[in-house]
Amino acid sequence: MLPRWSRAITHLSKLGLQKYSMEPQKNAYFAYRNYAKVAAATTLDSRVKEFTRTSEVNSLNKMFWSKPYSLALPSDSPLRVEEPHFDGIKRILLKLALFYTKQSKSIRWANAIYMRVVSQVDKPAIYDVFNLEKTFKTTFSLLVLHMWLCLRRLKEEGKEGVEMGQYVYEIHTHDVELRVSKAGVNLLLIKWVKELEKIFYGNIVAYDAAMLPDAKQDELMKVLWRNVFSDDGSEMPIDAAKDTVQYTCPRTINKEVIWLTSGMCSRDPCPTYAKQAMSRYVRREYQCLSLTDKESLFSGNFKFTSLESPKVPDHPVK
Repeated sequence: MLPRWSRAITHLSKLGLQKYSMEPQKNAYFAYRNYAKVAAATTLDSRVKEFTRTSEVNSLNKMFWSKPYSLALPSDSPLRVEEPHFDGIKRILLKLALFYTKQSKSIRWANAIYMRVVSQVDKPAIYDVFNLEKTFKTTFSLLVLHMWLCLRRLKEEGKEGVEMGQYVYEIHTHDVELRVSKAGVNLLLIKWVKELEKIFYGNIVAYDAAMLPDAKQDELMKVLWRNVFSDDGSEMPIDAAKDTVQYTCPRTINKEVIWLTSGMCSRDPCPTYAKQAMSRYVRREYQCLSLTDKESLFSGNFKFTSLESPKVPDHPVK
């Protein structure tokens, strides 16, 4: 299906180029007279883009350096999910309907946990911050990444955490099926879901390996490149690494080489500073979840670090 789309887009692009090349050049004289204005406008536009890009780099390089903290929601947060309490005949009926069993409670909690994952991934901020195009592939990759963060933390709670993680995974699988169907894939749906399941487990193994104490310094960034940034799962280009060394200044923090980038790699399809920032983001969320207590984690009363820019008040804060 994807190759057909690619061929169709390529064919339409060629038709557009042919049409453009076949048009008579009757406006060449006016184009010549306006060349100076166009050149000036182009130069100004390039300067604006360069300034914007530099601002983005400087802004992103300042993110995800703060000390990790618990992601548990405060007791007065409007985002908290509380267990419903009923009295009288309604409670009796719900009890007969097995609403208060351990399994029912675990399913409700698992739904709350997965909603935290979806809330972080479906917001435009995560795509804007890390310079990602919102496609099915990138959305699925980000879902897997945040699922791994949750499942890894649940696993730390032993057998109970593993069981909860299984409920969360089943909800995730159902959500992916709906997303695949919504994307227009109705034929061979089971085959697509199985392929995505293989990708899920492959990514999980890669993230676990990248976080091992003896992992290479840039291993996590390479894994993020393959799983999230790359369109075809290819390795990070060697030329990109060379450009990074040439145009940036390294610092070592937590056994990871952090490049304070002042520009964009010319031959790297993804800005290097975006990959570095995501690597810092993942490591920080990893530590923040470790600091989050079991009760908040199991009940879904936690929230990933907000990636949205803070709103500037209309009047000075007294």
